[in-house]
Amino acid sequence: MAVRKNQANLTATEKRNFVNAVLELKRTGVYDGFVRTHNEFIMSDRDDSDRVGHRSPSFLPWHRRFLIQFEQELQKVDSSVTLPYWDWTADRTANASIFGADFMGGNGRSRDAQVTTGPFAYSTGKWNINVSVDNRPFLQREMGAAGTLPTRAQVDAVLAMPVYDTAPWNSASEGSFRNYLEGWRGAGRVHNNVHVWMGGQMATGVSPNDPVFWLHHAHIDKLWSDWQRMHPASAYLPAAGTTNVVDLNDTMRPWNNVTPAQMLDHSAYYTYA
Repeated sequence: MAVRKNQANLTATEKRNFVNAVLELKRTGVYDGFVRTHNEFIMSDRDDSDRVGHRSPSFLPWHRRFLIQFEQELQKVDSSVTLPYWDWTADRTANASIFGADFMGGNGRSRDAQVTTGPFAYSTGKWNINVSVDNRPFLQREMGAAGTLPTRAQVDAVLAMPVYDTAPWNSASEGSFRNYLEGWRGAGRVHNNVHVWMGGQMATGVSPNDPVFWLHHAHIDKLWSDWQRMHPASAYLPAAGTTNVVDLNDTMRPWNNVTPAQMLDHSAYYTYA
């Protein structure tokens, strides 16, 4: 059984193995396929039309499936690797260990936001940005230039919400755990604000260009898992017959062979430590 750990608790070997597996997926072109998929969906998901990966009830099961697929690709390279998660309520600065030169690398430089430290720096020759919104070939970050990282109190307030989702099943949904965790509503703007705080590619549709994407979304997935334990009687909504969104037993693109119902229990794939 795979165990996803807090990145702050990884050993030096675990960090190195994760980084090396990510770099190998980049080398073979597999990694850029994930970037393209995410960008495709974030560009097509709209409040008033068909939406699958974002602004919709399936935001959480879609990203759970996306992360599982990525984790399985990493494990083809190194079976010991699992996705770590970044708890940004605790590790909240550009100097946190996650941004060390042995792991994710640091902030971008002031001149052009280029990341110049760590294994994903352009100068290594191993991390060219091939799926781009601005044709710049290097990883960019502007930590803290915009947005704020959510606090533990803000996250706890979202976890206390008992209803999974509400009509109109988009970014306007009030009283919706999914929408407040996704960050379209609420004081913390939880998921969305982390993307904004990181800046660079993380603030765009090609956000998986920054490997921090996976650690951020692993934490969002963990928070959904925490919420599921806290509210065992709260079901995925909507159940059926809803226009433009993925109901409980509808299949999700791009896989077309998995439903939200099949993603509700992650224990067959991994647990969290």
